[in-house]
Amino acid sequence: MKIDALLLAPPDQIQARAEALAATGVDGLFTFEGPHDVFLPLILAAASGCDLYTNVAIAFPRSPMHLAHQAWDLAKLSKGRFALGLGTQVKAHIERRYGSTWSSPVVRMTEWVAAIRAIEARWQDGTPLDFQGEHTRHTLMTPAFDPGALDSGPPPIWLGALGPKMVALATAQADGLLVHPFTSDRHLADITRPRITEGLANAGRTAGDLTLIGQAVVACASDPAKQADLDAATRWLVGFYGSTPAYAPVLETEGRGHLHPELRRLSREGRWDEMAALIDDDLLDAVVVRGDPATVAKRLHERFAGFADRVALSTPGGIADEDLAALVTEFRTNA
Repeated sequence: MKIDALLLAPPDQIQARAEALAATGVDGLFTFEGPHDVFLPLILAAASGCDLYTNVAIAFPRSPMHLAHQAWDLAKLSKGRFALGLGTQVKAHIERRYGSTWSSPVVRMTEWVAAIRAIEARWQDGTPLDFQGEHTRHTLMTPAFDPGALDSGPPPIWLGALGPKMVALATAQADGLLVHPFTSDRHLADITRPRITEGLANAGRTAGDLTLIGQAVVACASDPAKQADLDAATRWLVGFYGSTPAYAPVLETEGRGHLHPELRRLSREGRWDEMAALIDDDLLDAVVVRGDPATVAKRLHERFAGFADRVALSTPGGIADEDLAALVTEFRTNA
């Protein structure tokens, strides 16, 4: 398994941050739709030598043409080390944060993937562009807008998936599946892995046809005092995820389904600290991979070995570079 780290810093610090992360020995760097643009940091990180991917870029506020161009240029810049990770987000954010349109997320994502592939086939092979869907249509590509073929070929498309319909789409159509970091050993074993196996079988595909990116919320520190701060940050994140209806099944798997309505109510009232207080140590241990580098490396292998091709570390409280380097060393030692 490869191990990947979150690339997050202000734009004027990204290049130095990417170099520092690469020096820890991680295999890949990924970005997310947070306080900064999801694509720009990867441009600045292209010289790091690491694999690069968006985790995830929100698809629907962007045209498939925009996404295809951004992915193509990043693949060219990184010499084929870029993957386009896409996600749907939820209705409130699509409509109220992005000012875009929400409808039929699985149907629309199916079209976005197919449209991007049609655009890229035009650029790579000269296939006439004629994609006409219900939600997007692309039938014009003149030479002035054609970037030309890539030596590495079109970049892979990875989909963030959690629910059964999106998992079915990812296993049938995508090049990779990004397992949501809000999970637990039990939910992964009892719910997610069987869905992926079933989806691949229904699509006539094998595990080798799909890159699986396991993700985990991680609180890792060699200093016990720092560990307490990281635990607090991840407790807040677990409360935040638990308030979202799409993620309630993880709580149900852990016998904590009753927490979701209360967390949802508190989130609507902006009472974030009270949400975190509802996450006890047992639930934190079930969801969050926490402890010193050796402990975290062991737990990541227990959760993902024999299943994932890569492991992406979601570190809401951050992680010291020296602890990340130690984690990477321990992770590879246990491989």
